[in-house]
Order: sequence, then C-alpha cells, then structure tokens
Amino acid sequence: MVESNKGILLESGTNELEIIEFEVNQNKYGINVIKVKEIIMPAHVTIIPNAHPFVEGIIQLRGEVLPVVNMRKVLKSQEQTYCANEKFIVTEFNQQKIVFHVDNVSKIHRISWERIEKPSDLYSSQSNEIVGVIKQDQDMILMLDFEKIITEINPNINIKVAEVKKLGKRERSNKRIVLAEDSALLRGLLEETLNEAGYEQVQFFENGREAFAYLDSLLKEGKRITEEVQLVITDIEMPQMDGHHLTKKIKETNDMNDLPVIIFSSLITDTLRHKGEIVGADAQVSKPEINELIKYIDALIL
Repeated sequence: MVESNKGILLESGTNELEIIEFEVNQNKYGINVIKVKEIIMPAHVTIIPNAHPFVEGIIQLRGEVLPVVNMRKVLKSQEQTYCANEKFIVTEFNQQKIVFHVDNVSKIHRISWERIEKPSDLYSSQSNEIVGVIKQDQDMILMLDFEKIITEINPNINIKVAEVKKLGKRERSNKRIVLAEDSALLRGLLEETLNEAGYEQVQFFENGREAFAYLDSLLKEGKRITEEVQLVITDIEMPQMDGHHLTKKIKETNDMNDLPVIIFSSLITDTLRHKGEIVGADAQVSKPEINELIKYIDALIL
C-alpha cells in the first residue's frame, strides 16, 4: 500500500500539480495526486449483477464498500486480462470514493499546468475522456476526465437543471459572470443551469489563462473591472492555468482584487479546502452541488 497525497505540493496557487502516471494497455495516463487517497494491490472483487459495464464490482476497504471501475473497459481495450503489476488506485472526488483498476502505477511527476496541452479537435470530442496531453521525454501522458467517466456510469451525480428549479421562480439578472471550466460537457450544463437560475450573462473560458487574459484586457482598456464583471467562477483542474493560480492572480492584481471568486470543483474536500482559502477564494463549492453554487452567487453579487 502506498500513501499518495500526504505532504505533496506545499504551496497553493503555484500553477503546478503532481500527477501519478499509470498504464492501461501499454498507454500512459495521468491522474492528479490530489484525487488519490492511496494505491493498493488488487483485492477480492465481488461482482454485482446488472452493474454498468465499466463497473467490475465492489471491494471492502477498512469497513467501506467501494466500487471498482475497470479502466480497460473505460478505455475500450480489446485485451481484458490484466498484467502481473496491476494496481487499484483508490480515489476521492465529487464527494465519493471510487477505485480504478489499472495495469500498473509507474511514477509521480511534478509539472506546471502550462505543460498540459489541450487535446486537438482532430482527435478529441465531447465524448472523449482525454482532457490534456503531456509530452514527457519520448512519451506522451494522457490526462483523463475522471468526473466524466463517473458521470457516464451514473448520470444522476451530475449537475441538473431540475435541482435549480427547486429554488423556485427566479428573476432575470443582468450581472455578468466569467466562468473558467475546461470540460465542454460541464460548460454546457452550467450554462443551462445558470440560465435557469436567472444568470444569462455568463462568459465561458476553457482555462484560467484565457479567463485572466480577458480580465486583464478590460483593465488595459481603462475599464473599471467590477463594472464589467461582477463574479468569477472557476474549476481547479484546467490546462495552462489552474483555478487556484487564477484566483491568486486576481486577488494579487490591483484594480481586480475586489472581484469575488468562487471555486467550483470536484476537489473541494475538508482536507483540501485550505488551498482555496490561502489564495483568497470568496467561496468554495464541491461539484455537483449546483444549488449551493447559486446560493453563493446570490449572496456575493445580488
């Protein structure tokens, strides 16, 4: 058993991350260390009848019953036999613990988000699990969208317009919001739900770098930032610039630091919340708690 997220990345807002490199069918993939609780040897898996095809079954780990996701099936590998070095990666995000079954776990890399390239439209799509590409020596490490994988298994855990409707009839608002989110699927869901909540003036960006460049351009044009934008919402994990670094840059920039920032991420947990506090986030909400997000938006800009 290997503990994986203790004492790593001492500073918040450095625009760096640690990734665990793992292999599936001889391809190299990466997962943010922040998501990983531990890495263990494979345990006995109890098969669940009529489970989703990606779900291998369940295991018991320290009294908890956890689902095991077969990454060979997720990545559509024709070979379903694992090798001798196979491992279970125990993760926690989106307020749940999930185990991912992989061929091997090889090493940990510390890299800048700037090194993670957005997948080209030629080989990526909204239905693809790849959200970033890292060139590493002669190899490439593919960063996977684990939230999307889990949503495909259980669509009920994603953001839903129906949840917003429970808040009752909403007045239209002319408040302008900047939102940084790298997932095309989530951008679409957020646009729909925020519109339902009365917030129709939302400008979307695919990463923190693009969002900050837009805000900075307003300042360079001599505009008062809080008259042009009333709120920033950001994910944490994004290529080029992550949400913690974006928040830090906003809060350290003169004439921009009064802008409220909400971090909306699957990585908001009791043990990681301090990272957002350090960089000055005004609020932090765990995906997919869309109602909580809207309540914070209301409190900060209405």
